Amino acid sequence: MGHNGLAGSRDLDVVTRRRLAELTVDEFLASGFDSESESEPEGDPEAETQAARGAARTPGGPGGSPSASRCKGRASEHKDQLSRLKDRDPEFYKFLQENDQSLLNFSDSDSSEDEGEQPHSLPEALEEASEEGDEDEDGVSRELKGKKQDATPVTLAMVERWKQVAKQHLTPRLFHEVVQAFRAAVATAQGDQESAEASKFQVTDSAVFNALVSFCVRDLLGYLQKLLFGKALKDSSRVQQPSSSPLWGKLRLDVKAYLSSIIQLLACVTETTVAAALLQHVGNSVPYFLTFPRQCRMLLKRMVTLWSTGEETQRVLAFLVLTRVCRHKKDAFLSPILKQMYITYVKNCKFTSPSVLPLISFMQRTLTELLALDTGVAYQHAFLYIRQLAVHLRNAMTTRKKETYQSVYNWQFVHCLRLWCHVLGTVCPSEALQPLVYPLSQVVIGCIKLVPTARYYPLRMHCVRALTLLSERTGVFIPVLPFILEVFQQVDFNRRPGRMSSKPINFAVVLKLSKANLQEKAYRDGLLEQLYDLTLEYLHSQAHSIAFPELALPAVLQLKFFLRECKVANYCRQVRQLLEKVQENADHICSRRQRASFSVSSQQAVSAWEKQTREEGTPLTKYYSQWRKLRDREIQLEISGKERLEDLDFPEIKRRKLGDRKEDDKVEFKDLFDLDSDEDSPMAFSERGTPASSGAQKAEEEDEDGSSSGGEEVSGSEDGGPDGEAGLAPLELWLLAQGPEDELQDLQLSEED
Repeated sequence: MGHNGLAGSRDLDVVTRRRLAELTVDEFLASGFDSESESEPEGDPEAETQAARGAARTPGGPGGSPSASRCKGRASEHKDQLSRLKDRDPEFYKFLQENDQSLLNFSDSDSSEDEGEQPHSLPEALEEASEEGDEDEDGVSRELKGKKQDATPVTLAMVERWKQVAKQHLTPRLFHEVVQAFRAAVATAQGDQESAEASKFQVTDSAVFNALVSFCVRDLLGYLQKLLFGKALKDSSRVQQPSSSPLWGKLRLDVKAYLSSIIQLLACVTETTVAAALLQHVGNSVPYFLTFPRQCRMLLKRMVTLWSTGEETQRVLAFLVLTRVCRHKKDAFLSPILKQMYITYVKNCKFTSPSVLPLISFMQRTLTELLALDTGVAYQHAFLYIRQLAVHLRNAMTTRKKETYQSVYNWQFVHCLRLWCHVLGTVCPSEALQPLVYPLSQVVIGCIKLVPTARYYPLRMHCVRALTLLSERTGVFIPVLPFILEVFQQVDFNRRPGRMSSKPINFAVVLKLSKANLQEKAYRDGLLEQLYDLTLEYLHSQAHSIAFPELALPAVLQLKFFLRECKVANYCRQVRQLLEKVQENADHICSRRQRASFSVSSQQAVSAWEKQTREEGTPLTKYYSQWRKLRDREIQLEISGKERLEDLDFPEIKRRKLGDRKEDDKVEFKDLFDLDSDEDSPMAFSERGTPASSGAQKAEEEDEDGSSSGGEEVSGSEDGGPDGEAGLAPLELWLLAQGPEDELQDLQLSEED
């Protein structure tokens, strides 16, 4: 059945070809040049099925596939039709020769390329794609896997040759070699074996490593600047964009790899001097880092880490890099840097000690400097983080639980309050940040009132200092004095201490006191000293005010009451000195304002008067300046720890044992107590090597009574003995030889001390 269908289709093809041969030229042109396969509908499933069956049954000929042989037959058939066209219609044939010569020169080889090509055969092994522009994380083209490059060891001679050539004229090829060698050195320092093996160079000698790093850090940047712009960069403040150079396209990838290696080297360097040199080099390379945002973000993250945890020099240099980046790309990097620095600041404020206080102070001042670059961005961050502090305080005030109290009464909360008071006071006057003064002061006051007990007096002192700073620098009146005078009323300074303390309490590093601390004498001494300092600091900030006499009146009354009630001379002496200075300043302000010719309602005149008074100085400000110098020196000694006795190398005092002293005394006084009778030797010294105690004297009295009762026997014995002739007993002779008792008592006390 299938064979008959196939034979019928072949007969139909022959008939169709014969009919085409019998057509005239007009009929031929009207019918078109569609081939047999094109005349069939594209979506006919029967035609596609028959074509697939025919392809499967017909074996490939010597020329290739069956489709290729079929196309070849159609091309020869079409060529025969064109040759017959020359005889039938010579005019049209001539027209084709003039206008379309390629149609007449049709040959069997003009079939389509896709149908005439040999079929594609798969290779035995596949190769992985490697694009020249493909970059890895370091900005360097990826190496082919499975191919290990033979690394060239870098020698000192090579480094010296690179130096000399780069000094004369740095080329892109030489810069590429130096960067590759530098990457190999950094990989070796990091211990990254894979990167070291894949590198073109290999650095194993420490001398070569030092020479190569020194060359790159000291000289390479200047040579690169000269290569890009024709001259070295002299003014570091002026930023020249490297991308504006015509050679930047050739050097871009190598510069990117070099900057990434610098960041990696910073992470693994531990020597202080080397790290400082690298940070200075990074500061000079900031324009190149700004060209690559990804490398710049990596750099900023590393700089924030060094800013918060590094050595003092490293912290300063890291901050300079952060400042330079923020000044040149403020819109892109200022806000993320401020957020990261604030989070790092909070993490590092969790614990406070005398050695950590300078680091916290440094972070406060530097973070304030960056916030001052843009008050708009500073307002966004200040509003957000002050609101967070207020939310913590509100939760603690509403829930009244120990956990919520601890979320407020901790070092992180206190140092954040101190930071924002410092920021608002430094940036002032600022219209953007001025609205935040009132909410921040309310948060600090709420923190003082949360748990107003004696154990949290140190925390109160920290909050009072923050409020004093905020009031002094912003010029806003904040009622700070009541929180100081309240302590004078709550503490009984006349009460005798319950226990003695070995060392004073450092209120600068304490937030909460224990119950045992409240019983110590050092607690009252330190508390009075803190009250003295805080009162003097706040009144000094208001010493130039025209209302100082009225402002200081509550303090004067409280100090006078304290002097009447307190019986401790040391406390009274300090308070009396403070009272005298406050009264002297109040009298000075009164005498000056009596000569004023303006009214109180004239705000401009009052401001001018206060400004003039501040410039001329007041008795309290002069005293405060002298006191501040002495106080700062004491604080520096406390931080450095020079006053701590345990750090000093005192000679050890070795005390002799009791038995040794007894034997030495016996030998020393042997000649003095060498009597004829041996009976007094056990009675002569007590346990401490001193004369007989009261118990021995009582035994002596009993012996005398016994001798009076048995007088006959004793008299008989005394008459026969040598001591009887002298008329004194051996004990009496020994007491007579001792001399005055006072001298022996002094000797005894000196030995025990």
